[in-house]
Amino acid sequence: MDIYNNKEEKQRLTGFRGEMKKIAKIIDKNSNIRQSLASGHTSPLKTYERLTCGQGSFFKFLTYELLTCILGPMPGGLGFFLRKMFYPRLFKKFGRGVIIGRNVVFRHPHRISLEDNVTIDDNCILDGRGAGPSGLVLEDNVLINRNCMLLAKAGPIRFGRRTSLGSNSVIVSMDGVELGEAVLTAGGCYLSAGAYKFDSAEAVMDQEEYTTGPIRIDRKAWLGTRVTVLDGVTIGENAVIGACALVNRDIPARAIAVGVPAKVVKMRD
Repeated sequence: MDIYNNKEEKQRLTGFRGEMKKIAKIIDKNSNIRQSLASGHTSPLKTYERLTCGQGSFFKFLTYELLTCILGPMPGGLGFFLRKMFYPRLFKKFGRGVIIGRNVVFRHPHRISLEDNVTIDDNCILDGRGAGPSGLVLEDNVLINRNCMLLAKAGPIRFGRRTSLGSNSVIVSMDGVELGEAVLTAGGCYLSAGAYKFDSAEAVMDQEEYTTGPIRIDRKAWLGTRVTVLDGVTIGENAVIGACALVNRDIPARAIAVGVPAKVVKMRD
């Protein structure tokens, strides 16, 4: 369960395991759906198909449309049952005991793996468009509470087993986001693995996007309400981050960190 490409990359991106400089990586904007929408080089139907389920056969696109339009908003036990019966054909992996609530949007589900007993509450968005070969993976017993967004824009996302994401939280992956086993996050957390340059007079949205590396939250960590974690940050095992903290640097294992920016105030026994 590791999003890093090799041992050297992992060491480079983990500051408290070795004070190594984090190097900004420019993100290719050609993969950005906004660029595709603005260019107008393809028909609206092809653009929508690319946004929702990727460039595949028309039959796969039609299957995706029929299943998500008819079964996605269906309420009650019947909706749960029918989604469990017919949704597996859309996904890279669909384990036993998976529960999907109402109005859950899946984009590029062929890149999404839902392992055993995963629960996704109502009104969530899981977008695997830029997840690459590693995909968007939710391991056994992961709980995604309602109104959450998991957006793999230009990097993979992986949640370890028994991890719980609080309601109204947003995960944006530009170079990878990984939460280890039994990570607990409260509501309204924001993990954003990317940023824009803003050193010219151009609109910020037209300037280069970059990232200083993946976000990693190690096992058994706890993020309080409305915690924000920026790119290139590693939060160590059993660490606790106080409510409304802004984490812009690595936090060591068993530390308690609070504030804007977050600073270590105590170590757990």
